[in-house]
Amino acid sequence: MQEDFKRHCEEMSQRVISGISGIEGTREGARIVCQGADGTATKLIDKIAEDIVFDYIRENNLCRYAVSEEAGIYDFGSGEGRIFLDPIDGTHNAVTGNPFYALSVAYEYEGEITHAFVKDLAHGELFYASEETGAEVDGRRVSVSDTDLLEKATLSIYGRKFDPSSIEKLGKKVRRWRLYGASALELCYVGAGRLDGFVDVRDTLRVTDAAAGMYFCKCAGGVVTGRTGGPVNFSDDVSDGRCLVATNGCIHNKVIEYLR
Repeated sequence: MQEDFKRHCEEMSQRVISGISGIEGTREGARIVCQGADGTATKLIDKIAEDIVFDYIRENNLCRYAVSEEAGIYDFGSGEGRIFLDPIDGTHNAVTGNPFYALSVAYEYEGEITHAFVKDLAHGELFYASEETGAEVDGRRVSVSDTDLLEKATLSIYGRKFDPSSIEKLGKKVRRWRLYGASALELCYVGAGRLDGFVDVRDTLRVTDAAAGMYFCKCAGGVVTGRTGGPVNFSDDVSDGRCLVATNGCIHNKVIEYLR
């Protein structure tokens, strides 16, 4: 799997694009079909995408385990390593016709993430990272921005719905505040220098949301921590959320300071 990870994921993504064609931006795509392992409603578009990816993994014996937003922890019975999967990162965008959603896959071997693949399903752009290649967008090496002042920074900031004070100080300090609604892609945008930081203090971000984007951001030179600046350790339980701060590194300490 490690040697052919990128090729396999490209093939999976093309199958997903074909499989969901015609239901993006529709009520049918948004139809609730079951409850996911994370405790939230699984929409038809999520289920179709996950089924396609799981079928591909079985056909090609890609990994032993998958941790997915919909299925939870799944044992394929053979293969090596495991993947962290969000079949549709940004489901609300996908079903409402907002073109910002992705397939997010991270591969872990012997306890370490070694590859990340995030495919923008609306525009076809590919964010890929490995130790060998570093962080790439469509094959072009990228790195984080060099913005060093919050007053000049563009951040994606998610706070608690009924507690705006959790992000109020930071929100007043930064130059621009963006909310795209797809965390894996937003973390990749930090790695690609399009955003200077990503902040989520809702305690709802799961390993499936963040694993691939975090790895991409780190490979691009970014810094990723918890809300207080310490390591962020995700659980395999997809109903268990965390806070996350990812930046270009230059502004990281300041971001943490304004979140206190």
